[in-house]
Amino acid sequence: MNLLGSDELPGRFVYPDEFLKLVQSDVLDIGPWQFLEGPWLRVRLEGLRKRYPDRGLIPFARRLDNDDVACWDQKKSTSVYIVHDFSAPGWEDRAEYTSFQSWYLAAREEASDYDA
Repeated sequence: MNLLGSDELPGRFVYPDEFLKLVQSDVLDIGPWQFLEGPWLRVRLEGLRKRYPDRGLIPFARRLDNDDVACWDQKKSTSVYIVHDFSAPGWEDRAEYTSFQSWYLAAREEASDYDA
């Protein structure tokens, strides 16, 4: 999987181990969620930087049926934020999960409803 390199990641952010293990297992789609990689990841990162310059958002997945993006914030790298991209700054936050694992479990739950 073509993720962001250390020279592209903001600050001292490093990908969580549980995220790296999952993407190495080649599980790239979870129902409505699709993991971002390669050029699509970089385009989304650049767009988030322009639209929300006061945040250090690092995207990793997008929802296929709306503009929601799952991201880490470099200031709170263990939490996962669901951001409704293209919203006005200050209105973008949709949800927060305490860890990648908690987001992944919620995404799996959404997938069972989405695929049904």
